Amino acid sequence: MADKKTLKVKQTGSPIRRTKDQRATLIGLGLNKMNRVSELEDTPSVRGMIQKVKHLVEIVEEGA
Repeated sequence: MADKKTLKVKQTGSPIRRTKDQRATLIGLGLNKMNRVSELEDTPSVRGMIQKVKHLVEIVEEGA
């Protein structure tokens, strides 16, 4: 069985005074408030979303 890789992403920056698309990206990642952590599948689309708001989030843990 192939296990799906996951990423734990933590929001470190505030969405206040950010563009609408950056706020929407945070919501798409399951984040919207400071210090919230979300566990997501490691896919190219999720990596792209993280790249778009890299100044507002950090990857806490990469799991198998």
